[in-house]
Amino acid sequence: MNAKPKGDGEEGIRRILHVDMDAFYASIEQRDNPALRGRPVAVGRAAGRGVVAAASYEARAYGVRSALPSHKALERCPELIFVPPRFEVYRAVSAQIHDVFRRYTLMIQPLALDEAYLDVTEQWAAYGSATAIAEAIRREIQKETGLTASAGVSYNRFLAKLASGQRKPNGLFVIPPQRGAAFVADLPVERFHGVGPATTARMHKLGIYTGADLKTWSVAALRQYFGSSAQFYHDIARGVDYRPVEVNRPRKSLGTETTFARDVEAWESLAATLEGIVAKLIMACEQKSIAGRTVTLKLRYAGFHTVTRARSAPFPIVEGAVLRRMALELLRSFFPLERPIRLLGLTISALGVRDEVVPVQMGLFEE
Repeated sequence: MNAKPKGDGEEGIRRILHVDMDAFYASIEQRDNPALRGRPVAVGRAAGRGVVAAASYEARAYGVRSALPSHKALERCPELIFVPPRFEVYRAVSAQIHDVFRRYTLMIQPLALDEAYLDVTEQWAAYGSATAIAEAIRREIQKETGLTASAGVSYNRFLAKLASGQRKPNGLFVIPPQRGAAFVADLPVERFHGVGPATTARMHKLGIYTGADLKTWSVAALRQYFGSSAQFYHDIARGVDYRPVEVNRPRKSLGTETTFARDVEAWESLAATLEGIVAKLIMACEQKSIAGRTVTLKLRYAGFHTVTRARSAPFPIVEGAVLRRMALELLRSFFPLERPIRLLGLTISALGVRDEVVPVQMGLFEE
C-alpha cells in the first residue's frame, strides 16, 4: 500500500533534506595531508584486484570513480595517488557530522557515512525555512570539520536526493512542490536514484529515456516489465514519493552485482568478475563497519531466469580472502552451467557490527 504519510500534501507539505558530503574520504585525506591538495587522489588499494573507494574531484576529471578497478583508474590517470583507507577516521568525522544534524532534527536516516536524509517538517518554521536549516547545517559542518557538504531540499526523499547532486561540490539546490513534476520530466532516467544500469538499459529498449517518457506509462504496463517496482517508477515520474525518513532502519543485507554486455559462460571470465565484486563488497562492509555470516551468490541466465545459492560461516566474515573463497566455491557449484550468464551478484547478510567480531580464520573452510 503506497499510503500517504501525515504531513505530506496540501495541508502540510513535508520538508526533506538530503545532505551529501563532497568526495568525503578523499577530502579527509586532502585535509589531513596538505601535499595531496589539488592533486588526483584515490582512496583504496592499487595492488592486485583493488578498487577505488573514493576519488577526489581532481581524479574525477579523468573519469576515476568509486568502484572502478584500480588498474583501470591508473590507466585513466597515471598520476593518480592511492592512499589506504582509514575508516576509523571517516567514522569519527561522520559522528561529528551527525552531531550537527541532531541540533536541528532527530528524524535522520543515514545512507552511508557521508550522506543522510533529514526530515525537518516540524522544525522548519522555527528557522524560517527548510532551506535556512540546510544552509546552517552546511555552514556548521565546514566550520567544525573543514569539509564541504552539498544539500538538496524538497518535499520528498526522491527529489531531495536529486537536488543535492545539482550543484556539487559545496552547493545547495531546492525543488519546491510546484516544480517537482516538471523537474523530473526533463531528466534522463539514469539520473533517477533507484534506477540502476540494468533497469536503464531495459527502459531504453522500451523507448523510455526521460521522466516525461516514463510518465506516459501506466502502472499496469510498467508491471509487465518491472514487476513490484512499477508503482515506484510510476510515482517518481510524477514527482511523487511517499517514503518516510526511516530513523534507525536496520540493514538486513549488503550486495553488489554486474550485468554483462554479452552473456558469459567461461569459468575464467565469471571468476575474474566475481573477484572484482568481492573486492567491492568487502570495501563496502569496511565503509559501513559491518560484517555478515551468510554469503549468497545470484546468477541470472539469458531469459531472466534467476537462481541463488547461499553458504553461512560460523562467525561474521571480516577477511576478504574468506569471502573470496566462499564466493568462488558457490560459483563452482553451478558448473557445468545450464546456459550462459547475463548477471552475476553477491550479497552478504546476517549482519553485525564489524568492530565487535573476531576475524574468521581460513582453516574453518578448508576441506
